[in-house]
Amino acid sequence: MTQRSRIAIVTGASRGIGRAIAMELAREGAGLVLAARSADALARVAEEAEKAGASAILAVAADLARPGEPERVVSAAVERFGGVDILVNNAGATKRGDFLTLSDADHLDGFALKYHATVRFCRAAWPHLVAAGGTVVNIAGIAAQTPDAEFTIGGPVNSALLNFTKALARRALEEGVRVNALCPGHIVTDRLHTRIEVHAKQHGLTLEAARESLRAHYGIHRFGEVGDIAGMVAFLCSPQASYVHGTTIVVDGGATPGL
Repeated sequence: MTQRSRIAIVTGASRGIGRAIAMELAREGAGLVLAARSADALARVAEEAEKAGASAILAVAADLARPGEPERVVSAAVERFGGVDILVNNAGATKRGDFLTLSDADHLDGFALKYHATVRFCRAAWPHLVAAGGTVVNIAGIAAQTPDAEFTIGGPVNSALLNFTKALARRALEEGVRVNALCPGHIVTDRLHTRIEVHAKQHGLTLEAARESLRAHYGIHRFGEVGDIAGMVAFLCSPQASYVHGTTIVVDGGATPGL
């Protein structure tokens, strides 16, 4: 190639929203660096991404909650491809439940994977993103703006991530990197299926009735699909979004009532 393809690091790429983002960028011909814990799951995604049109693929199995792992992933990307153009920080899951039953370890684990890994990825990739005039998209969540009594870890983690995104975007103004955050709403993933199952057991409902009950409770016309998020990420990484910077985009079907 006389000019290399855009290289995108996507974390949490083995399933759900992360996998969908990887597939969308693959269809646009990007080179992909896929990071998640499961090597087997990443291998399956890599195979699918190659068929979808990815120009090149590197899968790196890593526990991103561990301090040195984000830097290792970035180093592997640069060694293989010579640079990084796009960083999508999607990895992260936090425990739900009654505040009084959630331990210190639960809180620390939530911040380690969702917040600290994002910070470490941005720090490690920053020089390469500056060199490329690249893009960062941090995937947070609507609980950042709408506190939930059952989500006292995830809400604060996502709020911190939005604050960090805004702060990094201020620096990026001087260095030519675009930085934005995207907050998905209630998206059909394994996590949502688990929530529906728990709701069904708690209220003695069928799965279909529990799904409809939750949809009505959230005040939305439908649950979102992973493609709804992947399409917006692809837009944010494209030249069409060249004037979109330092903002938080909510994709939740109208579930967030506040400003």
